[in-house]
Amino acid sequence: MRVKLKKNERIDQLYSNNVSIIQSNDVFSFSLDAVLLAEFAQVGSKRVKNIIDLCSGNGAVGLFLSSETSAQITMVEIQEKLADMAARSIQLNHLENQVHVVNDDLKNTTHYISKDSVDVIVCNPPYFVNYETSEKNPNQYLAIARHEIKTTIDEITKISADLLKTNAKLFVVYRPDRLTDLLLSLRNHHLEPKILQFVRSKTTSEANMVLVEAIKSGKPNGLRIQEDLITHEGNDYSGKVKRILYGETN
Repeated sequence: MRVKLKKNERIDQLYSNNVSIIQSNDVFSFSLDAVLLAEFAQVGSKRVKNIIDLCSGNGAVGLFLSSETSAQITMVEIQEKLADMAARSIQLNHLENQVHVVNDDLKNTTHYISKDSVDVIVCNPPYFVNYETSEKNPNQYLAIARHEIKTTIDEITKISADLLKTNAKLFVVYRPDRLTDLLLSLRNHHLEPKILQFVRSKTTSEANMVLVEAIKSGKPNGLRIQEDLITHEGNDYSGKVKRILYGETN
């Protein structure tokens, strides 16, 4: 099926798994955090049959995961334009039998997916609290993607707890300065943090991202801190990030 691009749209590619994604400068495009979240998430087990990508945007994380699993993947995105781009990217990659889009508020996800039925949830949520005084991007797509205008981290953890099976996993990429909010919300909804990895631009830089794995109804404590992921060597991507983006490199 030939996919038609709309005004100001382009096709970008994650070369390491040969996935093509429709993007546009008019809306929020995927960036390194989405790629790192997809790499961090554990979906390769044959026991993983059902994956949800909350706050899916134009579908980057779900599409990246499609090459790592045979599980059914459902993307949930509230913004119609982004959901439409994700749906056409699914067609572009011939993934209609595996990946699907729900264009609705994530609070309504249980209308489409049964409670206690999901094996893995991934989420790249809005990072910033929606204070009245917050300076927001005038582009509504960017503002909604970055600020808690349509959802909050607590709503995300609550719906994740509703959807996940016992001992199933949630994977989140977030900002270190809001890590306390995330960890408290996870525990409040019976999602026990088990793995944490900080992401730094350079070894001497402060962390600018954090990746977190939590297990529904997991035993308390036992949190493991993985080695930091360093994204750059000088002005270039690090060897690990190059591998994630482009596949094996010499």
